[in-house]
Amino acid sequence: MELSKDDKIAKYPFLAIAGEFLKGEQIDLEKIGTQDDFKVIIDKAYKRIEAAADGKIYKSDIKEDDAHGDEADPISSTREILSFAIAVVLLKLSGMNNLIKKFSLAEARRAERYLERDLLGPPKKAFNLEDIEKRSSLAIEIIKELFSVNIQKQNGYFSIPIQDYLRHSIDFHEKEWKLVNRQVENGVVQLTSHEIIRLFRKELSNYINSKINSLNTPPMSDAFRKPVGKLIELAKKFPTQIILSSEYPPCIKHAIEVLEKGENLPHSGRFLLATFLLGKGQTVEQIAPLFKNAPDYNEKVTLYQLNHLAGSVGNATKYSCPSCDKVKSQNLCFAIPECDNIINPLQFGKKKTLNA
Repeated sequence: MELSKDDKIAKYPFLAIAGEFLKGEQIDLEKIGTQDDFKVIIDKAYKRIEAAADGKIYKSDIKEDDAHGDEADPISSTREILSFAIAVVLLKLSGMNNLIKKFSLAEARRAERYLERDLLGPPKKAFNLEDIEKRSSLAIEIIKELFSVNIQKQNGYFSIPIQDYLRHSIDFHEKEWKLVNRQVENGVVQLTSHEIIRLFRKELSNYINSKINSLNTPPMSDAFRKPVGKLIELAKKFPTQIILSSEYPPCIKHAIEVLEKGENLPHSGRFLLATFLLGKGQTVEQIAPLFKNAPDYNEKVTLYQLNHLAGSVGNATKYSCPSCDKVKSQNLCFAIPECDNIINPLQFGKKKTLNA
């Protein structure tokens, strides 16, 4: 795959070819803090991680129009690539796995924006048909390289083989992702550009995370000591010791364990956990810390959503914990004999008490 330094590597710095570019630059980590330009890049790298920790997507210096043009500013593009590389160095030196997971998810979400725009191609007013197809082909090629999926573009839609769709949508529990609700023709599933990119979000995050974890930890230089120390302090905001109650059903224990590991719990799982705990009489303030380890954690968003479920905002309707049948349909059920044919997770343990 041919990627120019000025544009494509800056958008997708986690690709192998970006590493080749960095080798070509012959960056000396030991001397990196002695130049003013690199001090700026170290600061950008830290802010890139800080934004990810807050559940935000790093704001690129590359203008949206430049990102799709052939005349992208080479200075801005190079800083983009270097800030990503130095961010990875800082994360490795800090050893904070929870920050690495948050950074990986944020970078995946950032790449999504560029991939989706590349799939559609640049605005027709600014570029000719050849440029549009070139950009679309680039995104398709990147997805094929990363996930071994062949995508075909047809009449404004994108199609992938059914077996690939099923393999990559296995963790999607929402109704719209069920195969029966998709447009299927001649053995392929038709998707919009947004749906194509959404399909690979978790895998892209996992790909970036695995790439970072596979790297050797570089030597510590004086220029990195202060930002690494700040990252270690920043990471302390997120670890949460979670105690599992014996009164919790296995579906709730599983949801908590997923969050405790810093992994992504689907929306349906978060809804189940929150409404269950609210139904148990816990407050929003007691529940909110459980979500701190989520890769996309955002305190304001979490508190708003919990208050919404509790009926404290919006239409003041308190949401109820979904039934066991609903939990099963979302593939969130991990029933054990103690579940004893209950019809709602909130009943777990109560029947046994009544029959004693």
